[in-house]
Amino acid sequence: MSRRWEPLLEQVARERYGRLVARAMLYERSRADAEDLVQDALVATFSARGSFTSVEQAEAYVRRAIATRFLDRARRRTVERRVLATVGARPEQPDEIQLGLSADLRAALATLQPRQRACVVLRHLEDLSTRETAQALGLSEGAVKRYLSEAVRALNALLSLDLPVDDDLDVPVGNVDGTARTEVRND
Repeated sequence: MSRRWEPLLEQVARERYGRLVARAMLYERSRADAEDLVQDALVATFSARGSFTSVEQAEAYVRRAIATRFLDRARRRTVERRVLATVGARPEQPDEIQLGLSADLRAALATLQPRQRACVVLRHLEDLSTRETAQALGLSEGAVKRYLSEAVRALNALLSLDLPVDDDLDVPVGNVDGTARTEVRND
């Protein structure tokens, strides 16, 4: 049985792993959890044996798989928290991570509901369109717009910003060096 996908998996892991972990760290607070998320996404992507023709195409699919795996984990954590609260145990607090975003922005992102956070990361940090974000998360475009609107309102309140709440946003995003830049979105 031929495994034509193995060389592409090896290339993605070798060339893009660091970038994938950096993206996963937007969802997860600890590097270890982000690495686990990337591993889960790689397994899901390549066990489905998609017909990728390039490393870029495979990486894009893995990035979307990271978002969906994050949402799956968030749902499980919610159930686990309820169970732990019932028996009186407390979950461990995740480690703080270093990332190219300001500590205030990371903290504000952490307060968002999982779907809101996934929509913000995919739409504004992964630079997907509203339609692509909806497809990646298995949501309607209207739901994505609603989650984005709610998230922007929450971020405005937490960060004392005055970003517009519609889908054409001037979004402050972080550069790798930690400096801020503003990006205008018109999809």
